[in-house]
Formats: sequence, structure tokens, C-alpha cells
Amino acid sequence: MRACLGWRRTIRLGKPMSERLPNAPPGSRSARYNPGFWSLVVTQFQGAFNDNALKFLVIYLVVSMSLPVRERDWLVLVVGALFALPFILFSMTGGFLADRFSKRSVTIGTKWMELGVMLFALMALARGNLALEAAGVFLLSSQAAIFGPSKYGLLPELLPEKDLSWGNGVVELGTFLAAISATVASGFLAFYFRGHQERSGIALVGCTLFGLAASFGISRVPAANPARKFNSNPFGDLGEQVRMIRSERVLCWAVVGNFYLWFLAALLQFTIVIYGHDILRTDERHISYLQAAVAIGIGFGSLATGYLSDAKIEYGLIPVGALGMTVFGFLSASQGISLERAGVYLGLLGFFGGFYAVPLNALIQHRPDPARKGGVIAAANLISFVGVFAAAGVYFALAQGLRLRADEIFFAGACMTLVATFYAVVFLPDSVLRLALWLLTHSIYRIRVEGRDHIPERGGALFVADELTLLEAIFLSAATDRPIRFVTDSRLLAHMTALVRRALRITPVPAKAKANGFLETVAMAFASGEVVCLAGEAASALVEDSAERGRLEEYLRETRSLIVVVSINGAESGPLQSEDGRLRLAASHLRGRVTIRFHMPLHPAEHLDFAKKLNALKTATALRFSASV
Repeated sequence: MRACLGWRRTIRLGKPMSERLPNAPPGSRSARYNPGFWSLVVTQFQGAFNDNALKFLVIYLVVSMSLPVRERDWLVLVVGALFALPFILFSMTGGFLADRFSKRSVTIGTKWMELGVMLFALMALARGNLALEAAGVFLLSSQAAIFGPSKYGLLPELLPEKDLSWGNGVVELGTFLAAISATVASGFLAFYFRGHQERSGIALVGCTLFGLAASFGISRVPAANPARKFNSNPFGDLGEQVRMIRSERVLCWAVVGNFYLWFLAALLQFTIVIYGHDILRTDERHISYLQAAVAIGIGFGSLATGYLSDAKIEYGLIPVGALGMTVFGFLSASQGISLERAGVYLGLLGFFGGFYAVPLNALIQHRPDPARKGGVIAAANLISFVGVFAAAGVYFALAQGLRLRADEIFFAGACMTLVATFYAVVFLPDSVLRLALWLLTHSIYRIRVEGRDHIPERGGALFVADELTLLEAIFLSAATDRPIRFVTDSRLLAHMTALVRRALRITPVPAKAKANGFLETVAMAFASGEVVCLAGEAASALVEDSAERGRLEEYLRETRSLIVVVSINGAESGPLQSEDGRLRLAASHLRGRVTIRFHMPLHPAEHLDFAKKLNALKTATALRFSASV
């Protein structure tokens, strides 16, 4: 058993964690029961319902007009483009408002705007004027574009980082349940209120009033950047935000992945309407069932991903989602399938889409600096709706240019998703490593993590552990979504392959080496967004080199980086054993239970007795796990 430092008996713990970390979120224990969060969920549900209901209502009215196929397809794409265009034009404005003012105030303001738009849409539906109805879609989408950055920016302000994937899962489930209801409701409204669409408008106005009332229950939050200046050019800040996104590899990948997800979702929406009408020969009500199947799948896939993420942002699930979307995309393109089978395939495609969507959204919300979060989310919103806009053009090119049927467009979409899956694996290999770690710790091992809130969400941190085996490094990597740079004794990892060393970010230290250059290793890791785990001979060498240790202490204080002691218990209890950097099977053990504890961090002011703490590493091996309690 590897037990780590029993320091908590001698350390002055100082201030509570919420005071020690200036950006620490509110206590996570009650965060899931926060009425302000659930008010946001209800507000978002209603907004998504109205957005989709009006859009699909107008599309179904177009389809029912018995127009020539080319004109019908063109008008469907125009409505879809009018829905996407405001997100390109006004997302950056929404990002400015989300940073400059309280996101709660922006949310309430956009709900008042929605009320005015829905009254306009009611008039358009009463007159039966298609041009005014399409204008209503554009205006309602403009309101949603301005609301978007505040909606997603509120999540990390209302929830701690450990609940962010769960919160995204809940919001995505609510969003797609709203889409389910909206697509089904719009089909019924188009069918039963034919010739009396003002009744549909009255129902949607009532929904808006409900959402407006719910928005007042959102928790009050301060403005993130009250000094930010408004740029009248809607694209003025885009270049700066894109440069910021490109500077961080994981964030850039998440934005590109989100772009493709929205592109594919929009392409499916266009295709399903025509697929149901031309291939399955069914009416608006049954077409809405297919749309609902996709939305149900995405909603439940999102919720499942939130729970499977284990209180962290688990982007190892992204390849699973991409592969599932590819498989069921090809199956949806099968010829001669029934309505029921098509609904099952589309529902499963949506389910794996939830695995793809939730980690991407959580990364986009969590990775940016808090003062610029609204702008980055707005830029990501804009880019994703460029995908929606592009989907309209791609559909028209495939349907009219290449003369593909709707089922053949499904096949083309599956081929594009296969390429996107390859892109995910090649350009973010960390996602494959995270998937392998997730599978290991959800099959033959069970990991219990204590003190996850003690891990800083951003910035530098130094994890300190006893001698670290390969298996313990794997479990520690799986316990947090923050990348870890391991600096440990090369003797323990003598036979480790270079591929594994690079994948796990392990820097071995020769047994007799001094600590020369260790500070540079720490600085490079912190600059890359990594935390550093110091273990074994590396720690001993640092203790013996007082000059290097003093420089490190000063650097940690200057960067306000924390020291977190890590205890690992039960790593050798399962079917795998590690020896000299290699893993081998231990047939007598079928399952393992591992407990990882992150102790209360040392505040920068407490680094003065750092050397004494590190000296304890030499005797820590004899300590039992209970001694660190």
C-alpha cells in the first residue's frame, strides 16, 4: 500500500478553501439544489421550446403549401438560414452584454424582447403572411443569439467545476426535451390549426410569459467585466476572441468540434423533414416524431454523459460519441426501413450526440479566463451557427446539385462524421487516453475520490506524493480532468516505453540526480496549463538542493500556486500490478477498489516550511492511509 504524507497533523490549515482560492465556486454540496440554477433550466427550456416551435411551424406550413419540389426545398432552407443568421450577426453583441452586465439582467432583458417578438409573430400567423412569419423566425433567433452567452456563462457561475458536466447534461436534456415538445407540438399545431394559426401564436405568447416569470428566479450574479467597452462592429471582437481560442489547443479543438456538431444537427433537421415527406410518405405529425426521436436521444445522452463524467469534465467520452454517431448515421441511411426503425436509429444517433456535446460545452465554458468568458462563448456560438448556416448550403448542394435523395444525404453525413472522428483522434490524442483511463476505472477498478474540491480549477499547483508507480500515475490522471506532469524516480519506471511516458506526461529523474532545472520544468508545465506531481527521488533531490528549493518556493509564492498532498490507497488491490514501469496481470484479483484523497492545500503563505514537509517523504512509506486523516 502506498500511503502519502501525514502532514495534516502539523500543517496550519489557515482559511477555508473558498477564501484560499479567490475564484472558488460556491459549495458544491448544495449546488445541485440551487433554485437559481433550476430557474435558469426552466427559462432555457421555454426559450428553446419557442425557438423550435416557431421555426418548425413555419417549415411545416411551407411543406403543406404543395409547392414544386425545388421551390419547397429552397424555402425550407431560407427559413433555416434565417434561424441561423442572427447567431452569426449578434452573438458577439450577446458576449459583450454577458461580460459588461450581470448575466441575470441580460437574461431578463432578452425575455422581454422575446415577448415583443412573439406578439409580432402572432400578428404574422393571424395574417397568414409567409414573409412576416419568416421575419418572426429571424427576430426570435436574434433574441436567442443575444441570450446564448449569458445562458452558458451563468452555468460556471451557478455551479462548481465538479458539477459543470452534470449541469450541462441537465441543461442539454432540458433543451432537447424542449425541442422534442416543440417539434411534436408544431406538427400538431400545423395540422389541427390549419387555417387558424393565430391560435398557435396565442399559445406561444403564453409560453413566453411563463419563461419571463421564471427568469426572475435566477440567482443574482455580478458583472464579470463592467469596464468593457462596446464595439459597434458585430465582428470587431471576433478576431481577438478567435486568437484567444487558438492559443489554447484543447479549447480550439472544442470549438471546432462544436462547430461540426451544430453543422450535423442542422443538416439532419433539414433532411428529416424531406425524408419523412418524400421517402416515408408520411404527414407532419409523423415527421415530428422523427425529429423528437433525435431530440430524445440527445437529451438522454447528455444526461447520461453528465453522470458518467464523475464530477469532472470527461472529454474521453467524445470519441465514443463520434463513433456512435457514425455507426447510426450509416444505419439511418439504409433503404426500405420503416418509420419505427428510422426513429430508433435516429434516436441512438442523437444519444451518442449527447456524449459528443456535453464535454465540448463544458470545455468551452470552463477553459476561458472568467473576465473574457462571455466573449469566448459568444465567439464559439457564432462559429457553431456558421455551421448551421453552412448546413443549409450543403443540403441544397447535395439535394439540388448532386441530386441526392434524403437517405443518401444521411449516408453523406455519416461519411463526414467518420472524418470528424478521425480528426478527434489525431488532433486531440488526449481524448483517446482519457477514454482508456475511463474504461479502466469503470470496469475492473472502482475509484473513490475524496477532496476533489481541493484541486485548483486553473493556474499552477504542485501535487506531492510518495514513490509513485505506473498504476498509481494512471489512477491519479483518471481522478482529475487537469493534465498532470509527473516528475518521479526513474528507478520505478525503468522499463516504461517512451509512448506511455509521453502519453502520461512522465518526466523521470535519475536516482542520484540533483534538482537542477526543476524550476524550469515546473514553469513550463504551469504555462501549458498542467499541474506538477512531485514524487520519490525527485522530492528528495529537491530537499537536498537548498538553492533550487528556495527558487521554487519563491516561484510558487509569486504565482500563488498551491501545494496539494495526495494519498493513494488500494492501487495494488486489483487485477493489475505495476513493476518497474510495466503492468502485469495478477490472476488472484478480479476487481480493485482505489481511494484517492486530495488533502487541504497549502496556501502560498504556508510554503515557508516547504523543506520540512518534503523531508517527510523519506519516512512516509511506513505510514498507513489512516494516519493522514
